[in-house]
Amino acid sequence: MCELCTTNGLSRRHLLGGGMAVAGLAAAGLLGGLATPTAALAQAARPNDIPPAEALKRLKDGNARYAANKPRQHDFSAGRAARASAQYPFAAILSCADSRVAPELAFDQGPGELFVCRVAGNFVNEDGLASLEYGVQVLGLPLIMVLGHTNCGAIDATIKVVKDNITLPGHLPGLVNALKPGIEAAIAKQPKDLLATAIEENVRFNVRRLRDASPILSKAVADKKLQVVGGVYDIGTGKVTAIEA
Repeated sequence: MCELCTTNGLSRRHLLGGGMAVAGLAAAGLLGGLATPTAALAQAARPNDIPPAEALKRLKDGNARYAANKPRQHDFSAGRAARASAQYPFAAILSCADSRVAPELAFDQGPGELFVCRVAGNFVNEDGLASLEYGVQVLGLPLIMVLGHTNCGAIDATIKVVKDNITLPGHLPGLVNALKPGIEAAIAKQPKDLLATAIEENVRFNVRRLRDASPILSKAVADKKLQVVGGVYDIGTGKVTAIEA
C-alpha cells in the first residue's frame, strides 16, 4: 500500500500532528517524494478544485468506458514534465492489493488523476489514514472511494478464521483483526452469500471509519469539501457497483 515517504528527518508520526502542521510542511516543500503545488500554481485555481459529485461522476463515467472496452486513448507522455513539479489527483482510491484490480484501468484514468492506496482487504490502518489525510489536506482531494472486489481472498480467509477459529502464521493475524468488524457484521445477517455480503460490509465499515476520522477527514466531510463513498469492483465484468454506507 502507499505510505508517506520519510525524508529530511520527517517521520509519519510528525505528519500526524494535525492539518496545520501538514499544510505547513507542504508549503515549505519538505514532503519529499510526493509532489506539492508550486507557490504560483497554489495561488491559482487547482485543476482538482471540483465538487465531490463531479469527481464521483468522473469515476463512474471512466468505469463505464472501461467495462464497455471503450477507454480513452491515453498519451502517457502528455503532461509528464508538469507532473514532475505538482500533482492534482481528483480522487483517492483505497483498494485491495489483489493483482486483478487496477484502479487506474478500472476507472480509465491516466497518470496524476488518482491517488491510490492499496492493502489486502482494502481496510484503513494508521499508515493508510495518514496517506489519505495527506491527499485531502495537501493535495486537495474532494473524493475518497473504498473499493472492494468480488471473490476477495483476504475476506474469504478471514471468514474461515472467524468461523473455524483458525490461527494464521506470520503477520496475517493482524490483517484478520483489521477485517473482522465487517466480517462479523456480515455473519450476523446470516446471508445466503456470506462472502459477497462480507465484502460489502467491509467496504461500509471502512467508509464510515474514514468519514469519522478526525481531525482532517471528518472536518472536510462536515464542510462538504470531501465525500467518502464505497464500491465493489466485479472482476468478471469490470463494473463497479456503488455501496451505500
